[in-house]
Amino acid sequence: MDLQSIKVGFIGGGNMASAIGAGLIRKGILKPANVWVSGRTEKTLSFWRDLGANATLRNGDVVLNCEVIFLAVKPHMLDDALTGIKETLKGNIESKLYVSVLVGISLDTLMFKLGNIVPKPRVIRSMPNTPMMVGEGITVYCSRNTTTKDTDLVTTLFSHIGVCEIVPEALMNAVGGLSGSGPAYAYLMIEALADGAVRMGVPRPMATKFAAQVLVGAGKMVLETNRHPGQLKDEVCSPAGTTITGIHEMERGSVRGSLMNAVEAAVNRSEELASKFSK
Repeated sequence: MDLQSIKVGFIGGGNMASAIGAGLIRKGILKPANVWVSGRTEKTLSFWRDLGANATLRNGDVVLNCEVIFLAVKPHMLDDALTGIKETLKGNIESKLYVSVLVGISLDTLMFKLGNIVPKPRVIRSMPNTPMMVGEGITVYCSRNTTTKDTDLVTTLFSHIGVCEIVPEALMNAVGGLSGSGPAYAYLMIEALADGAVRMGVPRPMATKFAAQVLVGAGKMVLETNRHPGQLKDEVCSPAGTTITGIHEMERGSVRGSLMNAVEAAVNRSEELASKFSK
């Protein structure tokens, strides 16, 4: 699959588009000249111009020039974005592949809304996360009216900047509560661990660096050893030692329950959005 020649566009040039597009450009997977991005402000577009991508204020320009179009606006802005496409295109064009990264927007809704603008839309609903920018992302997706070539292409693109799996649409919101929102939970834990170290006298830069590395190392231990997290935890906890004393304090503070509740709350919010934005 020749990714160097494929033309990829982003309607919306914010954080998620940057994580995907900039991640692929910086890894040399996509040529900047083959990437088109639309945004509402010149400030957003300047980021992309600095990368060598094509930047425009017109959403339709992205559709006209690209084979794969990522819908990367906020969910409540989708209708306005699609109206802009219709006004620019001024008529039907060939079927293209649309990849949504919009939280809570179902395939049925995407097919309905896109079908009012372009004929026979091929649609993928994806749930990526921002660590794609550094090649350590997670993406799950489901699709409608797509070909094997379409899904192979999307899997290949996302796999270059993390791990990627196809899931039933019924699991999209549930997985999103973990992988989509999870980085924010991890950043909070890094900040809290660093604060604790600073409290005990460790310089802030060192505390932050080491706290981040703790999560990186722990994650790799789980992935590469295939051991249960509980087993790995037990191996660090010596009887009457320092770590089990710290674990005890975390349990007293309901850290485990709070993280479970955070995932549940994020999933419930996704379901609310799905209901709000359904066709």
